[in-house]
Amino acid sequence: MTSGVLAALRDEAQKAGDEECCGLLLGGIEGDGAERIEVAEAAANVAANRCVHFEIDPLALLAAHKAARGGGRRVLGYYHSHPTGDPIPSATDCEHSTGDSRIWAIIARSEVAFWRDSGNGFVQLAPRAVD
Repeated sequence: MTSGVLAALRDEAQKAGDEECCGLLLGGIEGDGAERIEVAEAAANVAANRCVHFEIDPLALLAAHKAARGGGRRVLGYYHSHPTGDPIPSATDCEHSTGDSRIWAIIARSEVAFWRDSGNGFVQLAPRAVD
């Protein structure tokens, strides 16, 4: 991912304060098959209790998938913050694991950790920042 993506994730979490921020990780696939996160696109958190849950606005998700079908950046994954927790998948996050192999970025206390949704929970990733 780019260093700008990391900065954007930290900024979104800070702006959200006590509520969970959320959004989409957009990018492309490198020639070697590696995913390259190029943009962290903020989305409204439409969860009933935004202090302990996140739910990405479905319209933002649909629009991103439509743009990807039209040649835009792919939806590589999602991000959200844990305002009072750690940058690891919570029990609720694990309940929502679908096995779609998408990347989840979790931000807590300015730390950003990346995880792959394996369907049986999450596997931590070791991303590298590029510019």
